[in-house]
Amino acid sequence: MSVAYSNQDGHAEIAIDDGRLNVMDVPFFEALVESVERAESEKVTSLLITGRPGVLSAGLNLNIVRALTREEFPAFGSAFGRAMLKVWTCKAPTLAVCPGHAIAGGAILAFACDRRIALDGDFRIQMNESRNRMSLPSWALEICQSALPPEQWTRALLHAQSYSPREAYEAGIFEELVDPGSDPLARGREIARAFEGIHLRSYGISKQRMRADAAERAMGLFDREH
Repeated sequence: MSVAYSNQDGHAEIAIDDGRLNVMDVPFFEALVESVERAESEKVTSLLITGRPGVLSAGLNLNIVRALTREEFPAFGSAFGRAMLKVWTCKAPTLAVCPGHAIAGGAILAFACDRRIALDGDFRIQMNESRNRMSLPSWALEICQSALPPEQWTRALLHAQSYSPREAYEAGIFEELVDPGSDPLARGREIARAFEGIHLRSYGISKQRMRADAAERAMGLFDREH
C-alpha cells in the first residue's frame, strides 16, 4: 500500500493507493499514523485524506485477518484502532475525499475525518461487519457515532445497510456530493482552503477536549472486548 504524504503551503494531503481496493494492513496503519503525526508537527492548516479512483478503501485485508491466530489478532486490532483514533483526534482540521467505495475500515477512515465529501456514482458506503460475523469495538463505535446522524446508527452500524454515495449524502453522512465527471479532489482542496483563518491551537485544544478522553476510554476497553 502506498501512503503518499504531501504539504503544499500548509495544506497537507494523504493519498492511499495499492493499485486495487486499498485494503488495510499493519504497514498501512503505521504509515497513516506517521503521516498524521507529520502533519501535526508541521502545524498544517488542513489535512485531506483520499484514495485512488473508484475507492477510498475496502477495509481490512481479510486474507491477513483470517490468517491471524487468536494470539496475533489483538496486536493487529490495536494497530487498526490506534491509527483510526489518531485521525479522529488529529489536531488539524481533516477532510475525507471519498472517490468511490468506502467499506468497513474504509468507512471508518472517512468517519474519522471532521468533514466528508463523496463522488456520486455506482459505489458503496457500508459498515458491513454484522454481515461478516464481526462485532464493532468501542473505539470504532465512538468514531462512527460522531459522524453518523443518530437516526442512522441502527441501520448503518447494526443492520449493515449499504448506501450509495447519494443515499449517504441524503442521510446526512456526507456533507457534499460531487457530480460524476467532476474532480472530487479539486473540490476537496477548495474546502480545505476554506479552513484558513481557523486558529489552529484553539482548534486543536477544543478537538482534544471533545475526543481525547473518549478515545482513551474506548481503547481501554480493547483487551476486554478481544
